[in-house]
Amino acid sequence: MSNLFPVKLEGALVRRAGKVLIGPVDLELHAKGVAIVIGPNGAGKTSLLRMMHGIARLGEGRIDWACPPSEARAHQAFVFQQPIMMRRSVLGNLAYPLRLSGLSRPEANARAAEAAVDVGLGEMLDRPAPYLSGGERQKLALARALVTQPELLFLDEPCASLDGRATREIEEILTRAAARGTRLIMSTHDMGQARRLATEVLFLLNGNIHEHSPAEAFFGGASTAQAQAFLKGDIVE
Repeated sequence: MSNLFPVKLEGALVRRAGKVLIGPVDLELHAKGVAIVIGPNGAGKTSLLRMMHGIARLGEGRIDWACPPSEARAHQAFVFQQPIMMRRSVLGNLAYPLRLSGLSRPEANARAAEAAVDVGLGEMLDRPAPYLSGGERQKLALARALVTQPELLFLDEPCASLDGRATREIEEILTRAAARGTRLIMSTHDMGQARRLATEVLFLLNGNIHEHSPAEAFFGGASTAQAQAFLKGDIVE
């Protein structure tokens, strides 16, 4: 393990075309649990995840991991709202990151097959990934992210376009990953999902972290009027 945590953000900010998308953010996160990122549309949820992962360029401030940045990036993964499928089989998609990490083809294929079974795709190893259903594609994207055993996994609304059954299956996979020690930071619009999964909540508003607290405290009685209104389903601007 690389010991990424704690990670500290100080004045971290991302701009695009002169507009601030997120920040300045001051935040400290530790190694365990499921941090759920919520907030109205345009609050900066995706930008926060991308900034922390390093795929959105930091305009100001700093992000300090407990290890060198290159090592931190090597122990992270990111699952997007719309899964990106390689034009390979299910097995080929899962084996690819393992081959990049230096595993032999037999070793990579064996671990890839185990990962497929773990997410319910064990009977589809030879199926072309682009022809999977939406739920199957998201499970494959999740398995591909987890197969390298990352210390930290970012997820940007991974269940946004899925039905109830597929959402439940994804949540079960995430719960198992968190139980095995993977730190999850995930955005969602689904407050039921947030309540089911979160150990802590980041409530974003207008590009800033408006509230950060343990899930039980947040859902039991958010401390700001804006967060209380959001939880009631009111429009918050």
